[in-house]
Amino acid sequence: MKLFLNRNFACMFFGRILTNVGDSLYAVAAMWFVYDLGGSTFYTGLAGFLTILPRMIQLLAGPIIDRLPIRKLLITTQLTQALLLLIIPVASYYGFLTVTLVLIISPILTTLNMFVYPAQMAALPSLVENDDLTKANSYFTVAYQGIEIGCNAIAGVLIVAIGAVSIYVLDSVMFLIGAILFSFLRVPAAPKKTNTESKSLQTFIRTYASELKEGVSVLFNKTLSKLLIGVIGINLVGGATFVVLPAFSDYKGGVEIYGFLLMAQAAGSLTGALLTPYLKLERFGLGKVYAYAFMVSGVLWSVAIFSPWTWLVVTLYGLAWLPGGITNILINTVLQKGIPKKLLGRVFSAAYSVSGIALPLGSMAGGVLGVYIGSQYVIALSGIIVLFVGLGWLIDKQTRNLPKINEINESTFIKDEPKQMILSETV
Repeated sequence: MKLFLNRNFACMFFGRILTNVGDSLYAVAAMWFVYDLGGSTFYTGLAGFLTILPRMIQLLAGPIIDRLPIRKLLITTQLTQALLLLIIPVASYYGFLTVTLVLIISPILTTLNMFVYPAQMAALPSLVENDDLTKANSYFTVAYQGIEIGCNAIAGVLIVAIGAVSIYVLDSVMFLIGAILFSFLRVPAAPKKTNTESKSLQTFIRTYASELKEGVSVLFNKTLSKLLIGVIGINLVGGATFVVLPAFSDYKGGVEIYGFLLMAQAAGSLTGALLTPYLKLERFGLGKVYAYAFMVSGVLWSVAIFSPWTWLVVTLYGLAWLPGGITNILINTVLQKGIPKKLLGRVFSAAYSVSGIALPLGSMAGGVLGVYIGSQYVIALSGIIVLFVGLGWLIDKQTRNLPKINEINESTFIKDEPKQMILSETV
């Protein structure tokens, strides 16, 4: 606990907690608000599309963050978010609140967050000793996961108790307090950039495009391509399911159900991640692990919505996300073992970009589809697609015979392209 005697760390940690609580409550309230005002899954689909899309720019935010004073950046973003959030209750009070206004403000808030979290992580090494970095990162991660699970459940109750508009006011106050906490930070000034470094922003996009292309070529080599195409499909239906959850929850009983479903989803993913080290799945082929994991997930995903009792719906839906928590940990391990360290950054960036593209598209498609066939059938169809993706991996000989995870090394994925890799290293 000595870390909390460090004033800089304590201000950053508690400021981050307030930011996380505000974000989590806002995310649930905003999606429900859009459904309540718009009365259609089309609007929640559009909200999902607009909210997720700014996450793509997070990959471009790094060089900008490196050039701005962290303390000023954190304070400015928190104050701006506090003011933006207040627009909703003011609009409600004066009678000009519309779903369009909520849809405009939501992506702006998400875009601001794209700078906050990387800035906090970038500042951490300047705030604590090197020996305390692992522990500091662990505190941040546990706090983030715990808050997400808790707030997803509490948000539903709060919407019923005080209303979605009041949550915007509460969030605004939290961001204001967060700005005050960040104002106490004393972050050492970053060293001035050399001329060569200062030019890197101008060439960043060109370099990034080149590296992204190279990362994609590694990801989509003969070994992993079919596995990754399936993952993109699963992300697509995941986005579709997320945006119809408010309508499905309304059908099952109200906003409390929405909160419980989101909590179950987060708890399922977290449980899967925590169980992974004890399951010893490294003994099995990567393709088979993915195939069986998502076949189980698809069945639970589909069956959950037809359950006669709400508690069983929530339980099965949460369990459907447990295999995803396991495979998220495994694929990171596989990439870290199978990709040379000098290429890891661009490969992870490529993986994030490629898989992220599917989420906003799936959100939009799910919202539109929900208008015509109903939210419950969008969720059921999503689960069936996940089941067939897993089944496809099991049938496909190449994916089924992917090597065991503990046998993967740097020659597993790029053995066919040594010349390309050597050339890229000279760029």
